[in-house]
Amino acid sequence: MASEPRASRAIEVEINGERYEREVPARRLLVHFLRDDLDLTGTHIGCDTGNCGACTVLLDGDPVKSCMLLAVQADGASLRTIEGLAPNGELTPLQRSFNEHHALQCGYCTPGMLMSATALLERTSSPSEEDVRYALQGNICRCTGYVNIVEAVVAVGEGTSGG
Repeated sequence: MASEPRASRAIEVEINGERYEREVPARRLLVHFLRDDLDLTGTHIGCDTGNCGACTVLLDGDPVKSCMLLAVQADGASLRTIEGLAPNGELTPLQRSFNEHHALQCGYCTPGMLMSATALLERTSSPSEEDVRYALQGNICRCTGYVNIVEAVVAVGEGTSGG
């Protein structure tokens, strides 16, 4: 006889440099773990289908859509959320560049955009417009038309903004 799946499981994750040990329901989505269990509400829930990217976080340095992962899948991993970009209140060059280039309007997609762009800039210090568009293709913005977002990221790589 097959054993029944456990209803909950203990996990240990590092989030924004802080370790967390929690017992989580086996089917709890990572986005709900972050928002509801840890009160890290900067990670937004947009579509709940993995299409919009508003819930993007960095998992061991790679952008992932937290609405598509279970919290137990992050066990042992290092996560960074939007709250982890400016832990002391000092905005990053990318965040300043978004402001300077008017790369946000309603702001709902901004956390996911920033997390995807951060991962890109950590891999490619001077990305081209094509690199930026490719890196952000999983993030949807319904307000800006992307031009200013792309310009903001490229400007950081060029050292002409956000510094």
